[in-house]
Formats: sequence, C-alpha cells, structure tokens
Amino acid sequence: MPQPKQNAASQSFASLVRERTEICLKIDCSDGDRVYQIGQLSPLTLAYLGDAVYELYVRTRYLLPPKRLADYHDRVVDCVRAESQAACWQALEPHLSEEEKEIFRRGRNAATGKPRRLSPELYGQATGLETLIGYLYLQNPTRLNELLARLDLD
Repeated sequence: MPQPKQNAASQSFASLVRERTEICLKIDCSDGDRVYQIGQLSPLTLAYLGDAVYELYVRTRYLLPPKRLADYHDRVVDCVRAESQAACWQALEPHLSEEEKEIFRRGRNAATGKPRRLSPELYGQATGLETLIGYLYLQNPTRLNELLARLDLD
C-alpha cells in the first residue's frame, strides 16, 4: 500500500509530536501517592487533548506557502469544525484497528452535550475523533502521524 505523501509542514509536525510525546511521557504525573496512567484518563480528557493536537496539526499544515493571517484563520476554522472532523472520521474509519475504533466509540459515547448548531451524531463523531487523536498522541505518535497524513485537508 503506498504511503500518503507528507509536505514539509506535516513532516515538521511529526517531529514535534515525537519530541513533545517523549517529554510528556517522562513527566511524573503523580498526585500524592496516586500515579495516573494514560489508560485512566477519561474519554473527554483525551478529547480535550486531541482537540488541541488536531488544531495544531491543521495550523502547521497550512503554514506553507505563507499567507495573510486572516487566510490562515479561515482555513483552520473550516477544518476544525465538528462537521469537518466528522468527515475526517469517515475517511479514516476504514484504516483503523479494532482498538482504535473502540477508543473512538468511547469518545463518541461520552459526548453527552447538546450542541446548538449540529446534530448529536456529528458532535459525537467529532468528539470520538478528538478522543482518538488525544489517545494516539500519548500512546503512539507514529500511528497518529500515519492517520493524519491520510486526511485530505487541501
């Protein structure tokens, strides 16, 4: 199977993710006598992280060629909206392992809010994708970069 092409910005993002993940996993996340494991993080906590990671990925992806700041903003906002994230989920689903699909399902099922401007189904899909991204950011950044490279964000 041919590997998706990566532009310079996404390759740079891949390096950044590897470096930051190595730092993150070395941090002692202890609270008194309790040490937290990644597996103990709630799906919504992973989605919170995944939202930030995904937005950073999209911002990095659009840096080249240089544009006006307003143009960057418009493109990024369009990509990080829940509707766009749901479409990304649908594009990635055939490429996911059963474990990854289970992480997605946990995030989707945890999305209990009532969004104003979109259906609960789309909101759940977006939250599920963010959960998966947050999980992979912490557990397997190489796999995260493989999946993100499959997205057609241009």
